[in-house]
Amino acid sequence: MNNKKLNFLALGDSYTIGEGVKPNENYPHQLVSILEEYNFSDPKIIATTGWTTDELQQGISAANIKESTYDLVTLLIGVNNQYRGRSVDNFKEEFTELLDQAIAFAGEDQTRVIIISIPDWGVTSFASQQNVDKQKVAKEITAYNTAKQEISISKGVHYLDITQEYRQIGSYPENQAEDGLHPSGRIYNSWAKRLADLIKEEVRF
Repeated sequence: MNNKKLNFLALGDSYTIGEGVKPNENYPHQLVSILEEYNFSDPKIIATTGWTTDELQQGISAANIKESTYDLVTLLIGVNNQYRGRSVDNFKEEFTELLDQAIAFAGEDQTRVIIISIPDWGVTSFASQQNVDKQKVAKEITAYNTAKQEISISKGVHYLDITQEYRQIGSYPENQAEDGLHPSGRIYNSWAKRLADLIKEEVRF
């Protein structure tokens, strides 16, 4: 490793900023801590709770980073599209645009872009309290993630599936933030470790 500081751009929504947990507990900050030997600077995070794909697009434009490039870019988006009942076809179009932007931010190096699957919020206490149709949510989340994975493969970027694990452990109280909807730091730690493993195996800086 050289002494140059690597920079990291994390794009997304509440799952990226870590709604309900301390800033150092979200997955971007935990990832940088795990990859200490890589000498990353603090992550640049463009994400807000509730953002859909088009709102993230607007957030990126407002951040005025058009000419910037990053050594690593992650993108986790789509749950709010599903929550608001938007179509998968609309998601595909807007997600593809975001992914093309992510690749551009990575200096057109697809190997430095990681797409993260959408967690299934239907397993949470919040969903139970709201009497949500969990099977419907699961089916729709799967459809969104299938689209994300297919597009990711077609673009040559990495795709990390955290959904299957989350469906198994996301319902446990210790794995939820106080709102009963968002993940706890324990979940983000799991994501960060899996991201770190992927980076160590597949990414060259």
